[in-house]
Amino acid sequence: MADGGHRRARVLILGGTGFIGRHLVAYLVSHDLVSKVRVADKVPPQMAWLNCQHKEVFANPLVEFKHSSLINPASVKNAFTDPEGEFDYVINLAAETKYGQTDPVYQEGINRLSTNCAAEAMDHKVKLYIEFSSGQMYSSDKKPCREDGKCEPWTHLAKHKLEVEHQLENFKDLNYIIVRPAIVYGPGDRQGLTPRLIIGAIYKYIRQKMKMLWTKDLKMNTVHVQDVCQAVWHLCNHGSPGQVYNIVDSSDTTQGKVCHLVAELFNVQYDFVGSMFSNIARVNMTSVVEEINDKHMTPWAEACQTDNVSNTPLDPFIDEELLYNKHLYLDGKKLLETGFIYQIPAPRLEHLREMLEDYISLGLFPKTLLKQEISSKGDNSSDIGDKDE
Repeated sequence: MADGGHRRARVLILGGTGFIGRHLVAYLVSHDLVSKVRVADKVPPQMAWLNCQHKEVFANPLVEFKHSSLINPASVKNAFTDPEGEFDYVINLAAETKYGQTDPVYQEGINRLSTNCAAEAMDHKVKLYIEFSSGQMYSSDKKPCREDGKCEPWTHLAKHKLEVEHQLENFKDLNYIIVRPAIVYGPGDRQGLTPRLIIGAIYKYIRQKMKMLWTKDLKMNTVHVQDVCQAVWHLCNHGSPGQVYNIVDSSDTTQGKVCHLVAELFNVQYDFVGSMFSNIARVNMTSVVEEINDKHMTPWAEACQTDNVSNTPLDPFIDEELLYNKHLYLDGKKLLETGFIYQIPAPRLEHLREMLEDYISLGLFPKTLLKQEISSKGDNSSDIGDKDE
């Protein structure tokens, strides 16, 4: 028996071969919490760039993969149907996750998908349904934003996630919880801290100072993927249905702290252009962002060609939406009040190094960008919770 003598749970993870999903599968299996995990995803494990640890987890007899297109109601029904019995917990990580897409793409890949899955979960009377939303619901640098604050989503993706939150209110017979994570990082991350990690390597390669828009004080709150997984399971057992919970560590991460870590890892210099220049650039932001991305993409493509990295999910592209002066600043007290304890309170140099080395081991990151050894300084000075530059 697991979890204090209770029977092991049956869990369905929608979008389970993605970044957070693969870690959640590993967490549930390694902690002996489940009698079965079904992963429903349109991307099979063999095509998901899993590392050795995650390949091993997905080969475990407790884990079943079901190929599913969750924008199709028949495929959703198939994902939920199991002759062995109903699933206790359903975690929805499936969604269109790319920034800068059109509204119709999000309407189908977020709104339609999520309501399909919620409707099926209600029909199957699951014990609890967890919907992953976005922390990009508010932008304030004055004080951290609570879950009950006024939402003003600042990306198109977050706007559609908020619509899903409202739509869930119509599912009266569904026990659901909504989570809004900060920037999630860890091995396999592609859209959290990884683009800035790649950019740091590029500036090492081209031997230039790394310059960032806005200032070091721009809020970029974070949470490690292991804590996200632990929080999901904690909420399955201790969360209150109908509630929204922010998932964010205690480090109050800023752009300055992230840049300090990246610069330390690659031994590059960095600076911020400041608010005045950034506001001037904002007038013609599309052209400015194109120029920035072109500057980064050229050496990246060159390095990939040199190292024969022909098929990789990584690139240094940062969407325009993420380069505006918008703060990701979340209050995490509500989750803490349920008794949750974070294991990784702040991003550290060792975490970024682990992410980088994981991609290198998979042959997805061109080693040409790393002309010198990456930094291996002692981690005593590497906790960005203690630094501001």
